[in-house]
Amino acid sequence: MAQSFMAQWVYTDVVKDHFMNPRNLWKEGEDFEADGVGEVGSLACGDQMRVGIKVKDGKISDLRWLTYGCASAIASTSMMSEMAIGMTLEEAYKLTPKAIMDKLGGLPEHKFHCSVLGDKALRAAVDDYLEKNNLPNPYKANSAVIICECKNVTDQMIESLVREDKVKNIEDLASLTGAGTGCGKCKAKLKEAIEEAMHILGKTN
Repeated sequence: MAQSFMAQWVYTDVVKDHFMNPRNLWKEGEDFEADGVGEVGSLACGDQMRVGIKVKDGKISDLRWLTYGCASAIASTSMMSEMAIGMTLEEAYKLTPKAIMDKLGGLPEHKFHCSVLGDKALRAAVDDYLEKNNLPNPYKANSAVIICECKNVTDQMIESLVREDKVKNIEDLASLTGAGTGCGKCKAKLKEAIEEAMHILGKTN
């Protein structure tokens, strides 16, 4: 039992390296003019993330980031930054926490939420770049994931409702959208999506 518990806290050598030697940090005083900036999280929740990107010929030519977070947040964002540079905007938008975690060799289960911040901030930076340049954003709708198939409720819909302070729990969501009131198989995923959005947006119950 003790051995299993300790295994949950083990960090890979890759995670340790990216934590001790983070890549592409946005250093104080650095002359980095970002074309798009994305911010997620909140100091109140313990994690806050800012990502700035430079874009050239439809690709991310450079990237910088800042975070107030734990070792997992630092390592996962450092790895994300290495993966994202050179990607097209579409590829960057589709970069997933799992892809980042796989490159790191895994993270402790209770630290998975930390790996979500980096890709969310990257996505927000792409959104910001496209909006500033009056360009269409075909990636946003295409990246939505349906969580409740019975009521066609997506993760982006949940995030939007949480941002607008209309949803704080699964009861609020069910009342507004009917999510989870059909077959009920999605309730655990709905709860997880609400908790993730609350964390990312710095909301508290």
